[in-house]
Formats: sequence, structure tokens, C-alpha cells
Amino acid sequence: MNNFIFENATKVYFGKGCVKEYLACLSGRYGQTVMLCYGGGSVKKNGIYDEVTACLRKAGQSIVEFSGIGANPTYAKVLEGARLAKENQVDMILAVGGGSVMDCCKAVSVAAVYDGDIWTDFWARPGVIDFEPLPLGVIVTVAGTGSEMNGGAVITNEELKIKTGRDYPKCNARFALMDSTYTYSVPKFQMVSGGFDILSHIMETYFSEPDEDNVSDDISEALMRGVIRDLRAAIQNPEDYTARSNLMWESTMAENRIIKLGKRMDFQCHQMEHQLGAYTNCNHGAGLAVLHPVYYRHIYKDGLSKFPKFAVNVWGISPEGKTREELARTGVEELADFIREIGLPTTLRELGVTESTDLKAIADSCNLVFGSYRKMTHEEILKIFQDCLLYTSPSPRD
Repeated sequence: MNNFIFENATKVYFGKGCVKEYLACLSGRYGQTVMLCYGGGSVKKNGIYDEVTACLRKAGQSIVEFSGIGANPTYAKVLEGARLAKENQVDMILAVGGGSVMDCCKAVSVAAVYDGDIWTDFWARPGVIDFEPLPLGVIVTVAGTGSEMNGGAVITNEELKIKTGRDYPKCNARFALMDSTYTYSVPKFQMVSGGFDILSHIMETYFSEPDEDNVSDDISEALMRGVIRDLRAAIQNPEDYTARSNLMWESTMAENRIIKLGKRMDFQCHQMEHQLGAYTNCNHGAGLAVLHPVYYRHIYKDGLSKFPKFAVNVWGISPEGKTREELARTGVEELADFIREIGLPTTLRELGVTESTDLKAIADSCNLVFGSYRKMTHEEILKIFQDCLLYTSPSPRD
């Protein structure tokens, strides 16, 4: 294990009925006025909105609503939320939704108390948040990003066509309420793409140094097996409480920093998808599903200390009669098969990308990270995008 320092300030309340049981007493600790934040209005159709507002009124709190937070939250939306919070002298932000709502609200919590340009000072480049953002609480309604238990927020600057994520511990939610029955009404595609985002977070951490035996990799392998099992079960029965509650906690475990301890981490695939999203507004999990197998076909030979373990320990492939390279490639193709099995797209065409899309501009805008088994170049990223556009059938296995 490499050296690390660990801290996580978010207190989690997990299980059926946790919102009714705890929200009123939790929100009352932070002041009178709560800004209730949510997305396109599904929380009003499924009863979550009524339950949450009833709890807040029970606590005697005033509610300011900030709605319409879409997928791939924008900097313009962040500024809109910050203005609303300032104008109404909001004491606390309550995010009700999935990763997009939570990420937007983290940025709003900073912008509402900061006089400068938060994009320039904290998202365009890493900064130092040495002040207290507005207190934030979250109620999770979609499992996927794990945003409920970290300080990370991915924001898109539409004007610059840049989608950037930063993780500031000061932006951690004070509390997270996690009732997986709140995820039952999520449409199947959104549930599945969120589930793949969980798997992606774990893989992006796992496929990096150190390669000798370590606790983080052991946990990651167990989590990956769990996500595969639970996603299959949730597809068969969307109200399988065991599967949905497992997926919710697997999402949190993937991004609460535990499995990242002592790891170098990759996340190059996320950097590529972020810029695809910035240019095309494609679904995040679906974009990752298209990119991951192709990216791993490009790098697996440089990661033969880890990819064979992925095949054996995650997919249950027998190593008998296979070279390390053959075993590694088989694991990658098992991943590709799983993506097809759960119904996610396998080509960029399915995401609306065509030959007329300026893939070179997207590739050139991607951040290059240092944790991968082979450091990418913008030229190789372009080749990956082109492969994703043309790729239509599984490669033959060795």
C-alpha cells in the first residue's frame, strides 16, 4: 500500500424510511431557510417531493425551490442557483436527486458565499477552498455517481465546451439520506447507465498501480462482482430491495475515497467521456460503456500485472491453457459482452456522433492523466474515438 491520509466528513443515514425519520431534525440544525434543489420534476410525480417538503415544514423551515437541474449540470445553472441562494439568504442547501443535482449543488454552495469567479478559481484549475461553503445535505434518488459522500462536482462550461470535475473536501455534504426505495421509479436506461458508472469508477481505480497485493484492489474486486450481480438482478426486478440497496451502497463505496487509498488511479476514460459530453451532451454512463472496452483494448498489454486478475477474480475465467495476454484480453471481452447484455450502447453512433462530428477537436480538448498503464496522447485518444465510431461487433478472442 502507498501512503495516504483519509478523511470523510459526510454522515450517512441508510435504509428504508430514513428521510421521514431523520430529515426534520437534521435540517433544523443549519438555520431557517432551506433551498430545495431537484431536477426535471420526477420527484413530484413519485411522491418524494411531498415527503421531503412535509418533513421540512414539520421542522418549521422556509423553503426556496431551485429546480430544472439537468444532466451534465452547467456553470450557468450553478450561477443561477447561487443568485437564488444569495437573494433569499439561504441557510442550507438540500439536494434531492442523483449525481447531476448533487454536483450542481456542491458548486452552488461555493458560489453562494464566494465573491470571485468559481470557474476560474476552482474548476478551470485546482484551487484552495479555505472558507466554509453553504451547508449541504443530500437525498439520493439515483445510484451511480457516488457524489453523496465526496466533495467532487463535475460541471460543464458550455461557452468553453469544457466539462471538468474537482473534488474539494469542503464541499462534502454534511449528511446523506439514502433510501433505495427512492430509486425504484428511475427509468431502466437511467438505472443501467448509472450502474455502469459505478462499475467504471471502480475499474478506473483498480487498473492502476500499485500492482502487488493490496486492500484497495481486494475491495474493488468484491465491489465489481457485486455490481455485476446486482445490476443483473435489478434489471430482472426493478423493485428487488436487496439488489437496489446493494447498488446504492456500491455506488457510495466506489467514490467515498476508501478504494482510492494508496492507489495511483487512472480515470483517463472519464476524462475522454467528459469531453464527449461537453460537445454532445451524451448520457455519462452510456458514453463510458462505449469507451471502456475500446480503451482497454488499447492498454491491456501494458497492464498484464492487473488485467489477468480482472479476468479471473471478477469474471471467473479459468486461467488454464491461457497466456497472461490471452487471459487479459478475455477479461476485456467479458466486459464488452456484459455491456451488450445490459443493453447499453457499444458505438458512438448510438450516442448521436457521426463522421461530421469533430472528433479531433474533442480529442485535443481531453485532459491527459498520469495514472494509466500507458499514458495517452491526443492522437491515440482520437484513434479510440474513431474505433468507437466504427466498432460494430466483438473482436475474436484469442
